[in-house]
Amino acid sequence: MEQKVTEFIAYLKQEKGVSENTIVSYGTDIKKFVAFLREINIPDFQSINKTALMAYKYEMKKQNKTDTTISRNMASLRNFFQYLMQTGEISQNPILKVKSPKVKRKAPPFLLLDEVEKLLDQPDKTTIKGIRDRAMLELLYATGIRVSELLLLKMEDVDMTLEYIKCKNGEHERVIPFGKRAKESLQYYINWSREELAEKSETSEDTFFLNCFGKKMSRQGFWKIIKEYAREAGIQKTITPHMLRHSFAIHLLENGADLQSVQTMLGHSDISTTQIYIKKEKKSLKKVYSDAHPRA
Repeated sequence: MEQKVTEFIAYLKQEKGVSENTIVSYGTDIKKFVAFLREINIPDFQSINKTALMAYKYEMKKQNKTDTTISRNMASLRNFFQYLMQTGEISQNPILKVKSPKVKRKAPPFLLLDEVEKLLDQPDKTTIKGIRDRAMLELLYATGIRVSELLLLKMEDVDMTLEYIKCKNGEHERVIPFGKRAKESLQYYINWSREELAEKSETSEDTFFLNCFGKKMSRQGFWKIIKEYAREAGIQKTITPHMLRHSFAIHLLENGADLQSVQTMLGHSDISTTQIYIKKEKKSLKKVYSDAHPRA
């Protein structure tokens, strides 16, 4: 059974162009399921039935997994069973008879505009590292891209003349504009920081944002950077790099952007994923109404 999981992961990489994060998530979920099958003495995928899948759901519940985690696991298994059907490994798809738990989607945490301003003002623009950090934060907030996408940007992906970036996620590519403030920070980084960072490495690196050793930065490295700046800015929220992506979407919607344009810039394949931001927008509008309307 483990061999089929390996083949499925290879299929996702080579033919589906799925992002690395999604591949890791699928692999983890499915390997845990296979381990469970071993425990209950199910020898192959053809022997799996609805009862086995319901038992796995119950096992996750016993382990105090949240409905969100269980739903994600079931989604991973749905994709895997679809692959098994396509390859003829199974003749019937047992997961079609199993419902995932309904997950109430919460509006994501985000930063207020003044919190964003404080965060972006923290990097020291007199240092090579500070210049780079300011450019990274500005671009994240200006475009709403994922941190993984930010760290994978190449030099040719950033068009300073037309003021846009090309962002790749798996086999998909999208073009996202950025504004004046981000352009200023990016240009300053190119002029005064990147070349000096690149010289710290013996090998040539085409990655746009480099770490202090002239190499591609890790997600953990950037997470530490943004956490430190949030602390210096006095932001009390538990901040993550993804919060700038959420803030980008919510602030656009609050200022009149249409949902479909925001969906395109975020790279969501399903507009229902983008609609979660409307909850925050509605709350904001309600507060504006309550504060301003004489008969509210």
